[in-house]
Amino acid sequence: MEYFKLQMGCLAVVFFIVFIYLKENGVKKNKRNYSLFTAIYITAILFILFDGITAYTVNYLDWVNYKLNLVLHLCFYLSIETIVFLMFLYILSITDEFPSELWKKILFFFPFFLSIIVSILFIEKTEFVQGYISNYSVGISSTSCYVIVILYFMLTVATFFRGWKFVEKRKRMTIIVYLGTSMCVLIVQYLYPEILITSIVPVIFVLGIYLNHEEPAVKKLTEFNKNTVVDFATLVENRDNNTGGHIKRTTAYVKLLVDELRSRKYYKDLLTKDFMNNLEMTAPLHDIGKIATPDAILQKPDKLTDEEYFEMKKHSENGAKIIKETFGKHGNEEFMKMAYEVALYHHEKWNGKGYPKGLKEKEIPLSARIMAVADVFDAISQKRCYRDAMPLDICFEIIEKGKGVDFDPLLVDIFLENRLQVEKVYNEI
Repeated sequence: MEYFKLQMGCLAVVFFIVFIYLKENGVKKNKRNYSLFTAIYITAILFILFDGITAYTVNYLDWVNYKLNLVLHLCFYLSIETIVFLMFLYILSITDEFPSELWKKILFFFPFFLSIIVSILFIEKTEFVQGYISNYSVGISSTSCYVIVILYFMLTVATFFRGWKFVEKRKRMTIIVYLGTSMCVLIVQYLYPEILITSIVPVIFVLGIYLNHEEPAVKKLTEFNKNTVVDFATLVENRDNNTGGHIKRTTAYVKLLVDELRSRKYYKDLLTKDFMNNLEMTAPLHDIGKIATPDAILQKPDKLTDEEYFEMKKHSENGAKIIKETFGKHGNEEFMKMAYEVALYHHEKWNGKGYPKGLKEKEIPLSARIMAVADVFDAISQKRCYRDAMPLDICFEIIEKGKGVDFDPLLVDIFLENRLQVEKVYNEI
């Protein structure tokens, strides 16, 4: 019993986390991530299980069958290699560094598969050595296992710091903690191989994922905040007889543009995970200033007079003021700043003839330039109290004609190239 007390405790912790995770989350909509998390949790359990079993059998060599001992150690090596590889894949996924090129995928996967093969082929050459605290195994398989662990751990750390900006700020510290803890365990295990503390690594890894990435309370709070913002914006939008479709569609168009920019490596330093999340959250607030616009203007069925149009244009500055007063006290400065910019500048034009500040080209914040394309397209493609909706072909032509005049040319190109996805949003929302 004294040889696997640590593993028993670690196994209990992981089982508890997995139970809570599955109970709260159920089946994921994102099957790719759900499969990755499932693989991590299952592998973590197997890792600790075989660590505990081998910690026991390696100290009772006189009565445990030698071949059984080898098989159990092989399973342990394979589980170690797999959990470290999955840790690497997980960091790739959250930093958006997962390679699209085939040769890079092969390069990333090859050492893992090679190590698996080496562990299997040379397991019979494993020897068991007596240590001060416990017996332990040595041989080509164990050496190969340790080398691959070090390799993928180094790749994991490098990937994390390379994609640092793309990881949400609230998640960074937890990642640093479990990477740092894992590094300490690896160093201690290397210096003192007989103490058998490697089971700490999957526990810290699984706990880190749960607490800062997949913890249900965090997810529910984030979803609640998003829904609150949307409901607040919809309440304002209802004043001009709109039921919230404009907010949902423009947000979808914004997300489409941001995802495409990111996938094409444009503004990579700017398009962090926080930026993308904040923009998706702030997009519904772009017209929040209309709450101060009189109903007679918002709901007028005819063309606005110059005086009425001047009053309507005030919604940009009013919106910025409302956001500053409302969200400025919440402590999330980046969110408030982006919401302020989107509300204030989404009617600026690339040629400098927009309002309220007359900014031009890249003087206009990227968030507002993205919002401008989404807002105008939805405005002209939907029925308003003063006119009918324009045909889709005409709407796309208007966006194309606005390239380099009203809109950022790059954003126009991306928007037009993704016409099928745009039409899907148009038809479904």
